[in-house]
Amino acid sequence: MTSSSWILPGLAALAALAPGCTGDVDPPWQLDHDRIIAVRADPPRIAPGQTAVLDALIGSKGAAVAEASPDTAAVVSPVSLAGALRHDAGRWIVTAPSEADLVAARSALGLAVDAPVPLEIAVSYRGGALAATKSVRLGGVADNPTMVDIKIDRASAPEAAAPEAPIVVAPAVDVPLSIPLDDAGYDVTWLSSCGTMHDFDLPTAYLRVESDDPQTGQLALVVRDSAGGVSWRVWPIEAR
Repeated sequence: MTSSSWILPGLAALAALAPGCTGDVDPPWQLDHDRIIAVRADPPRIAPGQTAVLDALIGSKGAAVAEASPDTAAVVSPVSLAGALRHDAGRWIVTAPSEADLVAARSALGLAVDAPVPLEIAVSYRGGALAATKSVRLGGVADNPTMVDIKIDRASAPEAAAPEAPIVVAPAVDVPLSIPLDDAGYDVTWLSSCGTMHDFDLPTAYLRVESDDPQTGQLALVVRDSAGGVSWRVWPIEAR
């Protein structure tokens, strides 16, 4: 498994798919698939004493995607900071250690004196069938990327998913999808379990639902930035 920062292809490549997906014929944009779509730390970079909560967007064959806390989590590196991770009330929480501990970790890792310390955490779901790693950056602060001005079929995307009121698109036409982000600075991935996705790893993509495609499902957008942040949105969608 590659670094958590790139669970989906885009800037990283298709090799970043979760274990258990290797050899599958499902395309990387397919939501109707058992996989870890993305792992998130909220926020992705924290200063001493601050906390971040881990969760992930999980895909399931034959079911809707869901946000979930990891079943298990463990610090992989640096092991000297293993105590920064704890399980509390069903959540996995990272607390950034003292500046003195970060100074020692930077020295051990050969990092610059002002560099964030990457806390590498292994997470798993479904009894270990799905696994990934996530890097939480210790020292300094950063937020997950904002997702604004998303367009679906040239209309503003709904702010919240409403299963009873899906986005409706026309069949057998190209449905444009866009978010105004620089492809060089962000990793953008569109996914769907309805129709077929085209240019899924670009800020501007399109969906097409042919008669032999699934006519209902979900549409998702995942955005990652160079600071280790990740955000996502999911909507119900159908063609008619």
